[in-house]
Amino acid sequence: MKSLTAGDLEDCLMTKVSVRRQQISLIVEDVQRVVHQLTTEISHQDIRFQAVPYSDTYNGNIKVLSPSQFLVTVPVRGLAGYREAREQRWRCYTLQGARLSCPLRDPEGLQQWLEVEQFMKSLWQWHEADVNIEGDIVPAKVLQVFRKLVENAVGTCHLSGKVSMLTHHSAVWVAVETATWQVELELVPAVEIPTAWSEKARWPPCLRRWPSRQRAECIKSFGFALLARSQYHWQLSFLQAEQVLLEQLDEDGGCRSRCLQALRQMKEDVWCPGKRPVITSHHLQTVLFWTCEKYPHLKDWQVFSKAFLRLVRKLHKCVSQHFLRHYFVRKSNLLQSASSGDLDAVAQRLALFLKNPQISPP
Repeated sequence: MKSLTAGDLEDCLMTKVSVRRQQISLIVEDVQRVVHQLTTEISHQDIRFQAVPYSDTYNGNIKVLSPSQFLVTVPVRGLAGYREAREQRWRCYTLQGARLSCPLRDPEGLQQWLEVEQFMKSLWQWHEADVNIEGDIVPAKVLQVFRKLVENAVGTCHLSGKVSMLTHHSAVWVAVETATWQVELELVPAVEIPTAWSEKARWPPCLRRWPSRQRAECIKSFGFALLARSQYHWQLSFLQAEQVLLEQLDEDGGCRSRCLQALRQMKEDVWCPGKRPVITSHHLQTVLFWTCEKYPHLKDWQVFSKAFLRLVRKLHKCVSQHFLRHYFVRKSNLLQSASSGDLDAVAQRLALFLKNPQISPP
């Protein structure tokens, strides 16, 4: 370990970042090929699910949460013309369709119900009982159908030696053997809604200076998605809007992107390593977005060492308090379901780093 000065901090971290990016790039290529094969077969078997395309550049359906943990969104087909539900109603059914005497809990934060009648156009298959209960498209039912399709596709595509189902999850997870190491993918059916912005995402707020009003309206035009990741409620997702924000971070010549890359590197190497880290890349980019909003000017992002340590302090505060507000849906805490013990361990490592910034030599 060596103590870091302002001069060598960036060089050390950026050398490590360059190596990481090459490794991740190779892994993403392997993952893309597998995902494209599987989802193409799934799409042939069930018209409601689309194939995830292979891309030589950025693939918006594949999100790297850590080097061994990926989120893959699989778009669904046959739901168009979304509108927000205007009437509230009680839901009193089990996943098997039986009646309950008490209503189910209402969604909170990033969650919402999804009724097939919220779409002006819908395939008749979305009205079928395999995914629909009393007019609701139920994510647990969708996942049940999707899991069986994934299992069948692994066999049909002769990928049994490369892909294995992980059965200890309610969501659909697979392990994939890449040329570098094994990675775990969460495959999530996604209802993409490019024509609207969620009413739960009251963004941007008034009196904020980043991003500009014009940029914010452009970002909102990309819409949002609803992910099947739980039983009754769909999860709001803004992956495309977040990606647009990330791509346009440093148009003024600042060092925001480099700071995020360095933050990710230190998180993976020192603060929160492991296969299923409690802090993921999504948490880190959210920390960056909040910091950009508080420090919107170029002068705050010209000196790498100062900007990087500012981000580390913000991350330490969020992890210590077990609270990281979602950037778009501000009533939602992204650390709400995280293990308190794991968060406290990360906070301790962050505190040690801030007290005496050190890094292993590249």
